[in-house]
Formats: sequence, structure tokens, C-alpha cells
Amino acid sequence: MDAQITIAKRIAQELRDGMLVNLGIGISSLVANYLPAGIHVYFQSENGLIGTGPVPEPGMQLRLLTDAGGRPVTALPGACTFDSAVSFGLIRGGHVDMTVLGGLQVDQQGHLANWMIPGKMVPGMGGAMDLVTGAKRVVVAMQHTAKGKAKIVKQCNLPLTAERQVDLLVTDLAVIAFPGGRATLLEIAPGVTVADVLASTEAELIVPEQVLTMAI
Repeated sequence: MDAQITIAKRIAQELRDGMLVNLGIGISSLVANYLPAGIHVYFQSENGLIGTGPVPEPGMQLRLLTDAGGRPVTALPGACTFDSAVSFGLIRGGHVDMTVLGGLQVDQQGHLANWMIPGKMVPGMGGAMDLVTGAKRVVVAMQHTAKGKAKIVKQCNLPLTAERQVDLLVTDLAVIAFPGGRATLLEIAPGVTVADVLASTEAELIVPEQVLTMAI
């Protein structure tokens, strides 16, 4: 299975009926494609839309209906739009049940770095800082390594997105939580061993006696 699909399918299992959920760009945006049957979730885009639907069919895009990354989306029946001040009021006010964000690095305490690489052009910080600070639950979707280098590190050397620790990290190899600020291996992907995960991780991982396999 494609690495991004593995991540998106596993994160979709964290969704609960009635949640208000913010999805970031990249892998995070794929989560909506794997919503479990019988679950109704309200997807929010921080540029001012609740009720975000799937990507429109070719030729059916509306120029002013996009997600926060500028990509065309659809609006489901009952959707509502509002300005970004209201949107960020929802985020900062603690009304978003879960946010799913991409990551450049996550350290062994659960700190996330995802908004800039020093020396490279950054179009803007986006809403990541507000989301990590304000959402009730923060889930990170990222591949375990990049160009052979670990992205789960002892300490982030990229600028942190927020001081708050994330709640869950899902990669193409593993599911990791951070109870008490300690990276703990919960699950491994099908066909992956604990040894594979440890070999691809710089951070110190707590490995419990029982590690489950992702049910995807």
C-alpha cells in the first residue's frame, strides 16, 4: 500500500461522529477520503469554511471555493462560510476537536516542527501554530524518514510550531503516542517489524510488551 494512503487510512480511524476536524495540506488532506462508514464529521478549512467536501470533478471547480492551500474543494449541503477572523476564533477558542497536520520533525517529547526550514523561502506560517495550540487533539501525519534521514528525532533542530506536545503521530511505519512526554510505540504497519521502526528512528522509543499491527 502507498505510504501516504497507509497514513491517511490509519488516521481516519481516529475520527468520531460529530467531530469538527481541521485537515492540513498534503497527506493530511487525504484523511477525508477514508472516513469510516456511518461516521459524520464536519471538516473545517481555516480560510473560512465548515462542510468541506471532496475535490471537484474536472471542469467543476469554483474559483473562490478553495481549501487553505488554495486547492479547489466542494461544499457539502449545510456548509457555511465565514471570514478568517471567525475561523481562527473557532481554532483559538478550543472548538476544533481534532487537527491533522504534516510534519518536518517530531521529537521524542512530542514537539512538532512543521512550518519552516531556515534559509528557504516561506510563504507564511499559515494556521499551524494556532491549530497546535488551540485544537483539542493534535495528530501528525508524516512519513517516517526523508531521504534516508530520521524525522522522529531526539530534539528538533528546526523551529518549533508550538510549545505544546502533539497527541499522536502516524507514519508509514508506526503509530506513536507521547504519554507523559515520552515517545511510545503503539502500532506498527503491516509487514513492518519493531526493529525496522527502531532502525528508522533517532528518538528514544518506549516499546511496550505488546505492540499491535495497524488494522488498515
